[in-house]
Amino acid sequence: MSEKRLIAVLKGERFDRPPVWMMRQAGRYLPEYRETRARAGSFWTMCMTPKLAAEVTLQPIRRFGFDAAILFSDILVIPAALGMAVTFEDGVGPRMAPIASGAGLTFDADSLSPVYDALRLVRGSLSQETTLLGFAGAPWTLATYMAAGKGGDEQKAAKLWGYRDPESFEQLLDLLAECVAAHLARQIEAGADAVQIFDSWASGLPEAMFERWVVAPTRKIVAKLRTIHPKALVIGFPRAATLAGYERYAAETGVDAVSLDTAAPIGWAAKTLPCVIQGNLDPIALIAGGRALDAAIDAILAATNGKPHVFNLGHGILPETPIAHVERMLKRVRG
Repeated sequence: MSEKRLIAVLKGERFDRPPVWMMRQAGRYLPEYRETRARAGSFWTMCMTPKLAAEVTLQPIRRFGFDAAILFSDILVIPAALGMAVTFEDGVGPRMAPIASGAGLTFDADSLSPVYDALRLVRGSLSQETTLLGFAGAPWTLATYMAAGKGGDEQKAAKLWGYRDPESFEQLLDLLAECVAAHLARQIEAGADAVQIFDSWASGLPEAMFERWVVAPTRKIVAKLRTIHPKALVIGFPRAATLAGYERYAAETGVDAVSLDTAAPIGWAAKTLPCVIQGNLDPIALIAGGRALDAAIDAILAATNGKPHVFNLGHGILPETPIAHVERMLKRVRG
């Protein structure tokens, strides 16, 4: 076919067997990744060195032939480009000085040139059949890191800021939406066929806050991106939203596809959401393998039969996942 399979699905085409890729498919479950990581010396060095980022992006494509390569990078390149000093501690995660105001933050897109250079390198090495995906963190998720100064699922600092000073907090979200849109636009210009927006901490928000802090900023990103690239294809991932939240996100943000977490009922999504769906195999089932894995895959394929669908996990692949189980998954999905 002349069009990449995953891109065709994002445009609404249906196939008997869906295209497949995995979130965090370039990662620690692969020995070649671990070797590159050891050579790089740090996670951040690997993200910001184009040849290394391109190499680890391509590793799972060489091994498995996924339908998409997703750029190896990190969502926290946006705070770094805003002038925040981001560090990564092994076994601990990201650290930065927490902020209580967005005043004085200035986005330097040129500081992210290594990200765009890595995309160009990957694009030049991929087959014409393989989709290249770019990505960015969503404003709400980025704000949780920036307010707390660290990772984890602790939303307390960002929530308190949003409740106590909603005007300045939403100014931060507006700034982040502009930065994310610009970053995604540059990724498309560097060769990305489509992009994904990760809202990893979208769960646990009251309905009104979900609208203001998740839906509204994402809608701004998509609208801004399409003023630059009118045909931009966008996958949104409001991880662990409520069912009502998923419905609202799918209907109001303008994304082409919604990625579902493991707990979201995919049969309900296939019947309800007005867009393409992506997901949502349990990463633990992929570790378990055997009949449990086969049954989980079959249930997803049955539930999405006749619906434009991208097969993926409900979140990122875990480091202890056996390679043989990934091979088994691909064989079963592809028939």
